[in-house]
Amino acid sequence: MKKSKQFWVFIGVAIVVYAVVQMLINGGNLNSFYTNTLIFMSINIMLAVSLHLVIGITGQFSLGHAGFLAVGAYISAIVTMKFHLPFIVAILAAGIVATIAGLIIGIPSLRLRGDYLAIATLGFAEIIRIVFLNIEYVGGAAGMQVTHLTTWTYTFVCLMITVLVIVNFTNSRHGRACISVRENEIASDAMGINTTYYKVLAFAIGAFFAGIAGALYAHNFYIIQPANFGFLKSIDILIYVVLGGLGSLSGAVVATILLTVVSTFLQGYPETRMIIYSLVLIIVMLYRPKGLMGTMEITDYFKLWRFSKGGSHHGQ
Repeated sequence: MKKSKQFWVFIGVAIVVYAVVQMLINGGNLNSFYTNTLIFMSINIMLAVSLHLVIGITGQFSLGHAGFLAVGAYISAIVTMKFHLPFIVAILAAGIVATIAGLIIGIPSLRLRGDYLAIATLGFAEIIRIVFLNIEYVGGAAGMQVTHLTTWTYTFVCLMITVLVIVNFTNSRHGRACISVRENEIASDAMGINTTYYKVLAFAIGAFFAGIAGALYAHNFYIIQPANFGFLKSIDILIYVVLGGLGSLSGAVVATILLTVVSTFLQGYPETRMIIYSLVLIIVMLYRPKGLMGTMEITDYFKLWRFSKGGSHHGQ
């Protein structure tokens, strides 16, 4: 009952947020810069939440998320620009092909652990980038021109679906199996949990939503280039998850919003932007080494607050 109540509260808040932003856009109160910032922030949240499933929930240190983003971006661009199919078809195609890519890299490499897995996934992301760099069909190094089709509505709906699916997966039997893999893979294996299956499953789901984010990312700009999907892009997404707190979806969302806002509003100061950005990261990690939220969710803080309030009231 409590779970269903939280779900409907979440849906209600989401609808209100969407409606308010859409009214501001329609009324001309939000200019293209702020609208684009909101869309970019939502895409980053999708990337952070999908990587959170792989690293925060399943405990697999992946550095290949930019590869799935690139696959989604280029596949969706091919579907709309070469085949002239609707944008919704491009979004689905991006997610499906990114999932296939996730399975191709996941099945052989997820038998690895720790640093070895990180190196394998990083290598995969670089292979994807180099492949697109050398394919003239998608423009090679010069990039591919893409029609601007991403809207606030498309982005918000995709973001809500991403968050709901990953929250429900985490709270399911499969999610608990993934958490057990994160906590102690050897013990999970001994208890009969198919650890490789759950690692590949988490990887595939994360790749699917990264691919969808890639479709939105590609159609939010007028050109995509392989340089957009390099090693540093994977590091950016990793920072969102680590800074928010490994194992905390709410933390990943909060950290993504914070860093996207900081990065966006420092664009006018290119000389000092990366220095300030780095200082923010260092200060947060010094004072919150477990991340902004640690392993807790926002709902856990509300429960603690209600418990302490009830306890103090009872004490009186």
